[in-house]
Amino acid sequence: MALNDVDVAHLGRCVELAREALDDGDEPFGSLLVDAAGAVRFEDRNRVKDGDETRHPELAIAQWSVEHLTPEQRAAATVYTSGEHCPMCSAAHGWVGLGRIVYAVSSAQLTAWRTDWGLPASPVRPLAIAEIAPGVPVDGPAPQFEGPMRELHHRRAIGS
Repeated sequence: MALNDVDVAHLGRCVELAREALDDGDEPFGSLLVDAAGAVRFEDRNRVKDGDETRHPELAIAQWSVEHLTPEQRAAATVYTSGEHCPMCSAAHGWVGLGRIVYAVSSAQLTAWRTDWGLPASPVRPLAIAEIAPGVPVDGPAPQFEGPMRELHHRRAIGS
């Protein structure tokens, strides 16, 4: 499915959340949960800087959705995110029955950037969402966000 103006607007907010995370000394990731009516129900950003590497916004969305939405509402919702889900977050998404995922940049893009910058490999294999949760509809990447997201990740990589 091609991204529409609503998708692009929500991804823009995810990039803003990623920038907020970076400005707070965290990794630049941000995500939204949008219900079937188009209302943003939950948003978060990465919070791993204090040592808990599981504090990803996509995992927080999955956990929040179980507490606040019915299974039907979860299935009809869309998760927008600045970066493609990691395997942990993809699994959580699949387990709780959330609907479509739309991401700005892929795990493959981020892995290539990190390699170009001479950074160590991730301790977790960067698998595509479809490899972990094959029934989830996924759209991305969004080319218009590649530059801004690359810049945020580069700032994180060089420590500025």
